[in-house]
Amino acid sequence: MSVSAISKTTQYLTFKLGEEIFGVDVAQVREILDFTTVTKVPQTPEFMRGVINLRGSVVPVVDMRLKFGMSKTEKSVNTCIVVVEVALEHDTLIIGALADSVQEVIELEPTQIEPPPKIGNRLKVEFLKGMGKRDEHFIMILDIDKVFSASEISVVQQTTTSGSGVNLEGMKENPTDKTEKGE
Repeated sequence: MSVSAISKTTQYLTFKLGEEIFGVDVAQVREILDFTTVTKVPQTPEFMRGVINLRGSVVPVVDMRLKFGMSKTEKSVNTCIVVVEVALEHDTLIIGALADSVQEVIELEPTQIEPPPKIGNRLKVEFLKGMGKRDEHFIMILDIDKVFSASEISVVQQTTTSGSGVNLEGMKENPTDKTEKGE
């Protein structure tokens, strides 16, 4: 989706990775969780931190900083997991996106969004719907459906199938329980 395809005012959930602010369409956000213990799954890409048990469902957790070529996310009081829906051909995959902190929900008019720059950007421009402008800050509007390649989505999908070897019995039931935060 290009900037020209953004024709209406849209609400975006903003979050930080380092000093950079990113936004994702709130229609694709399921919920926001406190950071919890993540069960590592062997032989997955480095950016995939593992899985969590979200009310009985296996949800893969992706470190967005690693995905975008930054350093690994360090746990802090503000670290959280943004649970998003990623559209596939005829299906939807639920992914937890690890972020340094969630900022706010903002509304942006199409006139407040410009095309992404062609050079000097940390992420490939096909991941971006555009660059939102708010006050003196730029917000990188993610096209969350294009952040992951088909092969990466395949690996993530395999971790949520019954053959993944992930045992839900030992996983914590409530991922927002503050007693395990920071472990």
